[in-house]
Amino acid sequence: MTSQTPQRTSRPLRVLAAMSGGVDSAVAAARAAEAGHDVTGVHLALSANPQSFRTGARGCCTIEDSRDARRAADVIGIPFYVWDLAERFREDVVEDFIAEYEAGRTPNPCLRCNEKIKFAALLDKALALGFDAVCTGHYAQVIVGEDGSRELHRASDMAKDQSYVLGVLDDRQLAHALFPLGDTVTTKDEIRAEAERRGLAVAKKPDSHDICFIADGDTQGFLASRLGKAEGDIVDESGAVLGTHEGAFGFTIGQRKGLRIGTPAPDGKPRYVLDISPVNNTVTVGPAAALDVTALTAVKPRWCGAAPSGAGTYTAQLRAHGDETPVTAELTSEGELRVSFTEPVRGVAPGQAIVLYDGTRVVGSATIATTHRAAAAV
Repeated sequence: MTSQTPQRTSRPLRVLAAMSGGVDSAVAAARAAEAGHDVTGVHLALSANPQSFRTGARGCCTIEDSRDARRAADVIGIPFYVWDLAERFREDVVEDFIAEYEAGRTPNPCLRCNEKIKFAALLDKALALGFDAVCTGHYAQVIVGEDGSRELHRASDMAKDQSYVLGVLDDRQLAHALFPLGDTVTTKDEIRAEAERRGLAVAKKPDSHDICFIADGDTQGFLASRLGKAEGDIVDESGAVLGTHEGAFGFTIGQRKGLRIGTPAPDGKPRYVLDISPVNNTVTVGPAAALDVTALTAVKPRWCGAAPSGAGTYTAQLRAHGDETPVTAELTSEGELRVSFTEPVRGVAPGQAIVLYDGTRVVGSATIATTHRAAAAV
């Protein structure tokens, strides 16, 4: 493209603003309304029993959050509704999360929610009702080319960039997405100050964090209550038993803390989780160097535009707040993504998403299926 500009519209749009009850989505809705769009606010009820979710504004699925969202909509002066997507959320996000851990993989429920809930179930319903776009408080940019094509780019402020969790969006979804916070370089304090100027009570509300559907933040306890405890062995690379655990699902690749191994390593250095085998309920641990990954294969790729052809050089991000790393990637005839790292990386686990970038542009994402390590595979 010879010319690109941040997303702008020549006419007012009918916009459905997803309002979580937090400050970012409230300011995004206010900015969309201020830009002249016909905005309606909606809060997604994602639990059949919202009391079981977080309280005190730590998550994004509580009764308090829905009330905060309604008050913000009232101040902005836009209609507001609560939509019940609890069953769809349970099936597509919560059950998927449990199944992935049971299979020994490490999922990212935020990506799954964006793909299946906010920009699928919500967007489909919005379009059916005559809305033109869904607006969220994500920090990312949609760039429009001269030919009308759209690209997803990182936010202007890299410190708040959330393009990683949006890497699952395709062309159709990008065409109906608005991110009013993405093209302005503002600190979170400035966003809060803007909210306060606008009279939004959420200006000082703490940010949400952790997994919204795990009420106390205890992921291992949540999984154990769904999958049941199952004692298994913790072994080293030679197969020697070092300790036991109550369920392999409670571990992630690269984990160091909470192993409860009484026997120290021969070299006195920390041990890390190298492998999780749900088949025999075994967790293998070893030295940090054994975590070095030089390549991986990823499946179910989703492209923010046309799929790349042939091998290409990109940067890759492997977790929501991770750094970029240079890679070479190629889509195989079987539809798998083969990725090679310029330098070894650590803490890469099957089930995680890898998101490819070309500069600030999000090329697409895929789910990591297998990894290839510099040291002998476990």
